[in-house]
Amino acid sequence: MKLIKLLDGACDRNSFDCGNEALNGYLRAIARQHNKKGVSRTFILVDSAQPQTIIGFFTLVLCEIRAVQLPKKWSKKYPTTIAGVKLARLAVDKKYQRQGIGEILMVEAMKRALIIADNAGVIGLFVDAKDEAAKKYYQRYDFISFIDNPLSMFLPLATIKEIL
Repeated sequence: MKLIKLLDGACDRNSFDCGNEALNGYLRAIARQHNKKGVSRTFILVDSAQPQTIIGFFTLVLCEIRAVQLPKKWSKKYPTTIAGVKLARLAVDKKYQRQGIGEILMVEAMKRALIIADNAGVIGLFVDAKDEAAKKYYQRYDFISFIDNPLSMFLPLATIKEIL
C-alpha cells in the first residue's frame, strides 16, 4: 500500500533519482533541514512493503503574490497582495515515472492546500513551471498562467474543490 508522509530520517534519500540533479540534491541535502526549521514541508510517497524507498516527493511553502500578476478575472477580486500555497517541488523517481505517481502527489498537494486554506486563508496553489513541458503538465490540472510570467501559474481553490 502506498503512503504519503512527512520526510524523516528513516528514508533512503541517496537512492532517489528523478533525472533532475537539482531536485535530487534538494531531497538529499536540504529538504529534511527545511522541514526541521519550518522553512517548508516535504512529503514523500513510499510503499509500506519498502518504507525506506522514496517513490516521489513534493514540497509545499507559503507564498505571497501581487494580485496584478493574475489574469484580470482573478486580480480584480483580491487586495493588492494575497497569500497562497506554493508547490515548490514535485518529483518522481525514474523507476516509477509514467505510472500515475505524479498525479497521486499532485492530488495530495491540492488536498493539503485546502487544509491550509481552511486554517490560514490562501487563494490557491501556485507553481513555477521549469519549462514549457512542465507548464503543459500543470495545465492538465487547470493551472492558470500569470500575466507577466507564463511559467508562473496558479490553481484557484474553487478549481481544486471541483477536481477533488
